[in-house]
Amino acid sequence: MSKKPPEELTKKERISAEISRLSRQLAGVDPKKKKIVDSLIKNAAFMTITLEDLQETINENGAVSEYQNGENQWGTKKSPEVEIYNTMIKNHATIMKQLVDLRPKDLPKDDDDGFEGFVTDR
Repeated sequence: MSKKPPEELTKKERISAEISRLSRQLAGVDPKKKKIVDSLIKNAAFMTITLEDLQETINENGAVSEYQNGENQWGTKKSPEVEIYNTMIKNHATIMKQLVDLRPKDLPKDDDDGFEGFVTDR
């Protein structure tokens, strides 16, 4: 089975891939917390993909939209996508923090790739 490029995946397929990615990151979670983690993962995955789509829409259409208030009254305001994005990004950050906090504390450390030393030596 060949893998589709990301731009050819449906939203449902993209969400499913994100659920799998997050689930792998949280595989060692305490089984007693598994139901909570699964719910947070599903919501985080949905928000991640929705935020990506909103970013694309905002990039294409801009962050401002025009409105008409009455017959001769026109103006501009934040686009509805920007308002939804701003609200959702805050909720997404909260869920991601909860997921990070639920990760096991004794995860094995990655091998030193030299990046930390490079940054601190500068």
